[in-house]
Amino acid sequence: MSEPDPAAGVYTISVAAELAGVTIRSLRLYERRGLLAPARTTGGTRRFSQDDLHRLRRIAELVADGVNLTGIGKILDLEQDTHELRGDNTALRADNTRLRAEGEHPDHPERSAQDKEPARRRASSRHAPTDGHRDQPSRPG
Repeated sequence: MSEPDPAAGVYTISVAAELAGVTIRSLRLYERRGLLAPARTTGGTRRFSQDDLHRLRRIAELVADGVNLTGIGKILDLEQDTHELRGDNTALRADNTRLRAEGEHPDHPERSAQDKEPARRRASSRHAPTDGHRDQPSRPG
């Protein structure tokens, strides 16, 4: 028998509470506060997934560390954003490596010498006036 999809809701509230080491009351509170969103059957019964259990354990860790539920929500959101950004970064690095390898491949047209030279910054300041009156002292009126 194969393992269920980690996102598939398979555990009832009592089983999820026992597996995560929290009370049923806490699970309901976490759901009301938006920290959890378990799947629901057509009859409205909560079904918790393996992913939900991991999230519940993380919530329990943060509660034990003294973080309030509002703070936990923000921490969980930031952790999710970080996870997604790391995935995006990994994908972009892989794309960058692939594109560089393709650019050096003999089947691709030779890049011009200008393309191979590193970009140079301009010496002029972006704050310099463009009207030709640079560094002139003001005249008394």
